Amino acid sequence: MGAKEFTLMVNRKPPEIIAPAEPTPHELKPLSDIDDQQGLRFLVPVIHFDPANSNMTGQDPVGVIREAISKALVYYYPLAGRLRQVADGNKLVVECTGEGALFIEADADATLNEFGELHPPFIGIENLLVPNSYCGTIDCLVVFIQVTRLKCGGFIFSSCVNHTMCDGLGMFQFFMAVSELARGFEAPTLLPMLERHIFNARKQPRVTHAHPEYEGDTIISPFSEDIDMVKRTFVFKRDDIAALRSNLPPHLHNCSTLDILLSCIWRSRTIAVFPDDDDEVRMIYAVSVRNRFNPQIPQGYYGNAFAMCSAIARAGNLSRKPLHYAIELVKEIKHAITEDYMKSLADFMVTRGRPQLMLSNAFVVSDNTRIEFQQVDFGWGKATYAGLAMARLGPLEGICSPCIGSNNEKGESRILIPMCLPSKAMKIFTKELKKLLVFP
Repeated sequence: MGAKEFTLMVNRKPPEIIAPAEPTPHELKPLSDIDDQQGLRFLVPVIHFDPANSNMTGQDPVGVIREAISKALVYYYPLAGRLRQVADGNKLVVECTGEGALFIEADADATLNEFGELHPPFIGIENLLVPNSYCGTIDCLVVFIQVTRLKCGGFIFSSCVNHTMCDGLGMFQFFMAVSELARGFEAPTLLPMLERHIFNARKQPRVTHAHPEYEGDTIISPFSEDIDMVKRTFVFKRDDIAALRSNLPPHLHNCSTLDILLSCIWRSRTIAVFPDDDDEVRMIYAVSVRNRFNPQIPQGYYGNAFAMCSAIARAGNLSRKPLHYAIELVKEIKHAITEDYMKSLADFMVTRGRPQLMLSNAFVVSDNTRIEFQQVDFGWGKATYAGLAMARLGPLEGICSPCIGSNNEKGESRILIPMCLPSKAMKIFTKELKKLLVFP
């Protein structure tokens, strides 16, 4: 059920800094050569909607979470520092100052039910996240948190974390540590691995693979600033995915759900934004490499462990050929990401000055379906919704969509894909999507 429109009123208290509960080392820790690329220098907003719990009557989520953050920062003390840029080729380091995370306590005049079905875009999201005026990237703190009490006894936990410090799984790992300490654990179940050398360039860099994601024009949005943009989340249930799969040739019936969905979205979006047939369009896909190293990346690693790779096609081919054409392109790029590819990418970053992503005629997607943010339990039970708060790539909207795994109120799994497109393009996109969601 959709939410009735209402104006969300939030009363924020002045921000405070939550320091680690114990003294921590004051030192400089270099980020990896994958972490500090230009394309990751932005904040990632994550939000949790937690319902009331009668067993927690008299407990204040603000106080419980504030204390747990302080304890968690003892283990994750780099997250209590500040990012610094050094002269060596635009390199980033984190100065472990022991300052802490910025924290805001707030109260809202709404109940959880008033938000309706929970997925982006959220009503009043700008009031539920730490205001932009307090946030930054270089020479700033790296973690920004707001906890907002609701009239019903529930609360909303939101965070903005600098992407150079953590990927999605790394953020989840930190939140899990906070939630365990909030529930009385003596220490986090999974301790963090603080070193980042795994993804550093070789002493003698050698670029052995092509990295077209970083070559060409950088930030070019296909949409003018004054155009009316529409935000909508598309919900894919089991039957929708079965319909998409039923239209594929036999050799693709066993391909992954994500490959099918990403190809479906990329193809429909390309038709909707109507580039010239001869234009080169690309889908830039964040591929996790945590299981592609030998030996594997240690479980406690919370830095960025993924590669951005591109599926490339002519717009006319992508628009007119069957869906399985796009799926084959997506499958091909995923299989190309190996340990040697990651070493080449780190070498490329160092030798090319850590360039931006090439975003001209690009659509950026990320897989968050395996990051179980809903498992984060601060003591009030699992969240009704937990995941990314919006679909954007830093300041850019309309060129990025995450795939979010979520369960509805019945516990049924589904995949949410937020989209942001001009009004006319959104209508075309929706029409094209419906054509594919039909059983033969």
